[in-house]
Amino acid sequence: MHGRLKVRTTAEEEAKKKKEQAIKAKAYLAGMEKIFKKRENNELDAEMLVLTGHILQKNPDVTTLWNIRRECFLAICDNDERNELYQKDLNFTEQCLKVNPKSYCAWHHRCWILENSTEPDWNKEVALCTKYLKMDERNFHCWDYRRYVVEKAKISPEKELEFCTDKIKNNFSNYSSWHYRSKLLPIVHPHPTEPTRPISEEILKEELEMVLTAAFTDPNDSSAWFYQRWLLGYSKPLLDISAFRVTKDKLVLSLTQSIDINEFTVTVGSIILESKNFRSARSEHQYDNVWILQESVDFSNLDSCLEVKCTSNDGKINLKINVKKVTDGYCGLRCPNFEYEFGAALKDQLRSQLMSCEELLEYEPESKWTLLTAALLMRAIDRRAYFEKSIENLAKLEIVDRLRVGYYKDLATKWKVEKKIEEWIENGDISKMIDLSNLKLSSLPYDYVFSIADSINLSNNCLQNRSLEKFYSFQFAKTLDLSSNLFKDDIETMLIKQLNNVEIKH
Repeated sequence: MHGRLKVRTTAEEEAKKKKEQAIKAKAYLAGMEKIFKKRENNELDAEMLVLTGHILQKNPDVTTLWNIRRECFLAICDNDERNELYQKDLNFTEQCLKVNPKSYCAWHHRCWILENSTEPDWNKEVALCTKYLKMDERNFHCWDYRRYVVEKAKISPEKELEFCTDKIKNNFSNYSSWHYRSKLLPIVHPHPTEPTRPISEEILKEELEMVLTAAFTDPNDSSAWFYQRWLLGYSKPLLDISAFRVTKDKLVLSLTQSIDINEFTVTVGSIILESKNFRSARSEHQYDNVWILQESVDFSNLDSCLEVKCTSNDGKINLKINVKKVTDGYCGLRCPNFEYEFGAALKDQLRSQLMSCEELLEYEPESKWTLLTAALLMRAIDRRAYFEKSIENLAKLEIVDRLRVGYYKDLATKWKVEKKIEEWIENGDISKMIDLSNLKLSSLPYDYVFSIADSINLSNNCLQNRSLEKFYSFQFAKTLDLSSNLFKDDIETMLIKQLNNVEIKH
């Protein structure tokens, strides 16, 4: 038996590991006890820096210890001594980042040192980020830090965009780089005429070509697909007046975003309405989309067509909508912007990409990213012509991607409601009924649009109690059909508190 190495059993290895952990835990607790005792005695000295350093070198995620180090630095009155310690701590954080390159605490401490240093070298920090991103190009902590130091170093967005391009070419699976790209492009290549469009169509065409190559290199990687959705998507709509209606009994103003009405002046034709006389549809809310006038005003002598204005008190925001006289007052509605409207040349590019997606789906019919992207491409090309097909894709996604069923249901709901809104407006009688029945709706987007409708049919859907908050917007509703949904409890009692004189069917 002599001369043979003893092979430890699993139990022996486990016992040894536990013994080592116990020794480390004992040393950690002893170190922390000594640190807290010194802190209690206000001994923020060189020894404290050594003690905290010993622990942080092994575990850089102890936030309290970084805070104590900062207390030590601030206790030093001599600026030269403090700056010397700052430089040492920059080197120290590098050592800690080698232990854990994704330590929030270490990156934050580095920011603090540079902000408090008299001569921070921001260009050196940019170089450090470049070095770290060579080692791990998907370290999002480093990407966040890079955006911070690049701004301080005054590196041009054009140069950073080149850096992003190189990183993406090296590795398409780099979500942080794609995300950074989406922040840089609107600065470097803004759309020349439309503020809601992030980049020009010429650059958008190039980006779509690049992202398709990335997406098809690895169809199961989500990074490029997410970026493509940003390229095709529509950002939050700009603040604007969505709808307006006034009768002898009520005046309602709806907007695309929530505002504090006290920061605005509302004018109907030549009549100025005081903001203090408006209340939120949700009663005590300071911000809301839907506002109701609480005073009686005579609009009977005004013209048949009026301009309603909502102007911020500082004069920077001027919102307008034209309204027409109807049987019982005045009414107006602006159709929301649902997606970007692309030019003919770009639509040809989108059709080509849709064909590529459909070819890929022949080989991989359950590729969730391809199914979703194909649906989004259809919407971008012609949402009406491809409506049924895009909804079919979402239905397939509910089957192949069960973890995100709720998302696909809500997205299908959004597209169905948008279609109904367009049809409602085209029919012309916008103050009457909007029929949203039998659509399998899981939520209620664009609720503020329906603030002027007399009757709303939401029967035979999948609405639940979480949608009840939306019904505050239905200020002109006389009938509300909620039958055959998934509501719980006595919804009629709940809704009476929100709406007056409404007939509820459920």
